[in-house]
Amino acid sequence: MSKALEGVRILDMTHVQSGPTCTQLLAWFGADVIKVERPGVGDATRGQLRDIPDVDSLYFTMLNHNKRSVTLNPKTEKGKKIFAKLIGECDVMVENFAPGAIDRMGFPWEKIQEINPRMIYASIKGFGPGPYEECKVYENVAQCTGGSASTTGEIDGFPMVTGSQIGDSGTGLNLALGIVTALYHREKSGKGQRVTCAMQDGVLNLCRVKLRDQQRMAHGPMKEYPQYPNAEFGNAVPRAGNASGGGQPGWIVKCKGWETDPDSYAYVIAQAAAFPALAKTIGHEDWLEDPEWNTPEARLPKIDKLFEEVEKWTMTKTKFEVMHILNPLNVPVGPILSMKELAEEPALRETGTVVEVDHPERGKYLTVGNPVKLSDSPAEVVRSPLLGEHTDNILRDVVGMSDDEIAAAKEEGAV
Repeated sequence: MSKALEGVRILDMTHVQSGPTCTQLLAWFGADVIKVERPGVGDATRGQLRDIPDVDSLYFTMLNHNKRSVTLNPKTEKGKKIFAKLIGECDVMVENFAPGAIDRMGFPWEKIQEINPRMIYASIKGFGPGPYEECKVYENVAQCTGGSASTTGEIDGFPMVTGSQIGDSGTGLNLALGIVTALYHREKSGKGQRVTCAMQDGVLNLCRVKLRDQQRMAHGPMKEYPQYPNAEFGNAVPRAGNASGGGQPGWIVKCKGWETDPDSYAYVIAQAAAFPALAKTIGHEDWLEDPEWNTPEARLPKIDKLFEEVEKWTMTKTKFEVMHILNPLNVPVGPILSMKELAEEPALRETGTVVEVDHPERGKYLTVGNPVKLSDSPAEVVRSPLLGEHTDNILRDVVGMSDDEIAAAKEEGAV
């Protein structure tokens, strides 16, 4: 079986999380990803949040699988020439530096096009054109400026960010799609183009149901929100705790063992079609003949009381028992799975969603695998590169330098 992106060469100028997420995904699909790092320093995450002294951190290793590392200083004369040669030999360049950083290296888009008209130049920025264009952005800043934090949190509580990296990794996934789309377009046009993804845009894209609800507010109260009918709506979409965003009443309820286990909870949705089965299961068959309970309209004003009754039943069962009992009844339910439980789940190992990798310095560790499964192009997760591990090989095979030229470049500090 061939790799889907075999033959595509990526010049990876990314660091930290958003850019490396994108290029790692492309590498999993078979692209030759050449990660450019500063000589002697490398990606800042190599040393961040280390759990083992003087060894690449999990932060770095889990974002840079299947790549090759070359050290290069484009600020030197020789480094500029090598960088220009790499641009000429690659199909895609990806970067997530601060705005204008690549331009200041002497390689604006116009020059890149001169060197390689087929080059696809892909960038992740914090914001698109506008008043915040020059601002630096990190994960939680993106969540706050993209609408996620304002709509997340307890009812009447303060805004909350989510533990999911929707700003960084989410935007990296968007950029990967943009790159593959541009590569497909290049097959017809013969020309490269710019691909840009802003983190604010990426977060807002994931919050589209909240933008939907902002417009619905003009036409009356949103009855699926917990605020209805016992509280006032303001002029913006409110925080709704653990209420379902899809219009189906749902909530997180305690399960057996919750007193000592912080993850002994389950999410249960009281979907109208499955409500009779749910009511019977929790011992409330009487609701089915009671006009106070037997229609969605009657239940909405007292959803809190409904889930109090559901919780009385779930507290007598483990979260897995709740799942096994309710799922066959077509009641949507999911246990709250901890990272420990996910790490130890055999099914996730079998599908390659969780992968064990062996590293020459840190030993074995777990990482996430490719979330996209292709039937004829399975992804293999290969360990991340050591700093500059492939420098000589890349300079020789890609740039076309001789051993003497490589030695001279090292002497100059270009690599």
